[in-house]
Amino acid sequence: MRVRTDRHGGRDDQWGTERSGRRAMSVTRAWVRAAHPVPVVVVTVWTGCLAVSVGHSAASGALVTLAVLTGQLSVGWLNDLVDAARDARAGRAGKPVAQGRLARATVAAMVLGSALSATALTALCGRAAAVAHLLALLSAWVYDLGVKATAWSVLPYLVSFGLLPGVVTFALPGAPAPPVWLVVSGALLGCAAHFVNTLPDLAADARVGVRGLPHRLGPAGSSVAAAVTLLGSALALAAAPRLGGELRLLALAALLAAALAAVAGLLWLGVRGGGARLAFPTVLLVAALEMGLLLIAGTSVGAAG
Repeated sequence: MRVRTDRHGGRDDQWGTERSGRRAMSVTRAWVRAAHPVPVVVVTVWTGCLAVSVGHSAASGALVTLAVLTGQLSVGWLNDLVDAARDARAGRAGKPVAQGRLARATVAAMVLGSALSATALTALCGRAAAVAHLLALLSAWVYDLGVKATAWSVLPYLVSFGLLPGVVTFALPGAPAPPVWLVVSGALLGCAAHFVNTLPDLAADARVGVRGLPHRLGPAGSSVAAAVTLLGSALALAAAPRLGGELRLLALAALLAAALAAVAGLLWLGVRGGGARLAFPTVLLVAALEMGLLLIAGTSVGAAG
């Protein structure tokens, strides 16, 4: 009997360990989903690419990228926390806070903790970088806290994405300001992301009282706005000085071709309707090509005015 009990106890321990592991994985997935992982990854990778292109060392580039990642986590978690009641009423799947898989008090604590961590990390990059990052985060938090439901919903995207290049360049020795073309490109890319990210949820958002600028423009108007701002972002990047060389020109040609194709697709979407979920990947493609062009351009981007 003693041997059998030991065996059963061993099995129980194993099953208990497996259940604990599954619960831990489930909770981890819930936190990742609540953070809005795709925007977090895109913005973080974009920051890392820009840090490399403007000449950051490995250590300083990693620091500013980590600061932006931490700030993006606070923005994503705050978004799901604020929207929990609306998401529950709309019956949206994949919303851990609305589904009760994450306690709201715990999420609120994580929002505060990640925000403080982001601020502290950026402070290590210098005062100018810290101020730019704090302003970008405040703009994003204001969006989460209510501006998203107003006609001014695109403004926080314009501000936050426009400030992001400054967070990176101000963290360099001497705190140089970002070139105007880079600020314009980032701001317009953020605007395009706002319009296409909202397209699939226009009807569901309207039912729970969210009427941002994309909702007021409708699918057709939002598609056109996304097309115009996306093309503007690519053209602003194309205006960067000293982007010569065969490889750079090839990358620039690929960027502009992809931007034009994305614009054509978005305009077609606006005219014919349908396929709204394909709009966001088109912006991601253009963003990826912009990252590649920044990397190919190298430190000349940081020096360009």
